[in-house]
Amino acid sequence: MRPFRFAAVVRAAETAKSWADKARRLEDSGFDVLLVPDHLVGPRFAPIAAMTAAACATTRLRVGTLVFANDFRHPALLAKETATIDVLSEGRLEVGLGTGWMANDYDSAGLTLDPPGVRIDRLTEAMAVLKGLWSDGPFTFEGEHYRITGLDQRPKPVQRPHPRLLLGGGGPRVLRLAAREADVVNLTMRIRADGSGPDRDDGGLAPFLRKIEIVREAAAGRYDAIELGTSVLRIDGGGTGPSWSAADSSRQDETPQVLLGSHDEIVAKLRHWRDEHDLSYFVLHNETDLAAFTPIVEELAGR
Repeated sequence: MRPFRFAAVVRAAETAKSWADKARRLEDSGFDVLLVPDHLVGPRFAPIAAMTAAACATTRLRVGTLVFANDFRHPALLAKETATIDVLSEGRLEVGLGTGWMANDYDSAGLTLDPPGVRIDRLTEAMAVLKGLWSDGPFTFEGEHYRITGLDQRPKPVQRPHPRLLLGGGGPRVLRLAAREADVVNLTMRIRADGSGPDRDDGGLAPFLRKIEIVREAAAGRYDAIELGTSVLRIDGGGTGPSWSAADSSRQDETPQVLLGSHDEIVAKLRHWRDEHDLSYFVLHNETDLAAFTPIVEELAGR
């Protein structure tokens, strides 16, 4: 049985000092990972600089993304940037990766939001390129979307064979890709094809349980090596989520994405999802819930 790991999404701060203070508070409270989102719109830091600063301000806390939008960067550039962060953090990087999905990002920047199938094909190739460039020696790749010729990037990541890869998703095809290739699978609601937000028809307990089964079936012999997780969108005693957030917790009360009840009831719910359904990695989605969630982390972290 895997021990619990806890992460928090942190989006911004007023100054470098306050950003470093946030990272140190997470570390001191028992959180394992600070995660930075990747969007072009909204009040959020850019992930590369933010992760590097957080890593430099801490000694144990891992840093990562939830998640890099693959459409925003060529994977050769991302491989170089992430390898550098892994070296500077002394092996504390977790690379969250996704297709890119939010229509506002694409529309505001004049980017084309391709159909989901095209974006997933591109993500599949990008993962192969990342792993290839993180490995030893020159790497060559010939795909529909990316072509790499004898590229031997340095530095290589400290973590071998590569930093932990996290994929988030709710659709069957992304979940199967994550089951085959990722170290951590973050279960989410399926996103509408037009990038306007979560598909509400995908909410509720039954679809959530089905996602776990999809991962289990697709992972086959490597299932035990995968860390399953999800984002905690709402918690009793927490604050109100930001108005711009696309997260939808309205149908998720029976899932681990919503934690209602007393401290002991929430602890019991998380233990149930870990012991009965293999979820051990829980990501706090909103900083406004940090005060309410920290006592849970202090009790369960590493257990």
